[in-house]
Amino acid sequence: MHEYALQVDPHRAGQGPETELRSLLLWLTEDESLRRGVRGRIRSGEPAQAEDGTPMGSPGFDLLQLAVGSGLSTGSLVFAVLQWQASRRRPPALTVRRGPYEITLTGDEAGDAEGLRRIVAALENGSGDSDGADDGTA
Repeated sequence: MHEYALQVDPHRAGQGPETELRSLLLWLTEDESLRRGVRGRIRSGEPAQAEDGTPMGSPGFDLLQLAVGSGLSTGSLVFAVLQWQASRRRPPALTVRRGPYEITLTGDEAGDAEGLRRIVAALENGSGDSDGADDGTA
């Protein structure tokens, strides 16, 4: 079982972080290739901060926690998230975390095969290289 945390960029949240994350969770649970391998819940995450470090916005449910079965690839999850972003009129940017590693998906990555390979490798291996060597970029 792999655990992921997804958070919407509050500055590009479209309909608001909670609404966007509920939409994404529904999308993932209705996807035939994912529904048996993904469990999720929405909860309150760390509040967004202004440049000076002060908390911004109101507290709410803005973090989607996913538990993904070992039979489901990271690539399948990333692909499903990009499909969801493509379906949105104003796709929100999403930060995806697995352990200490995080990447941001804006939706623009769908057209960049090499970039997608690096994103998947970063989330699977903790690096941007398929051999697991960590050069600090994703």
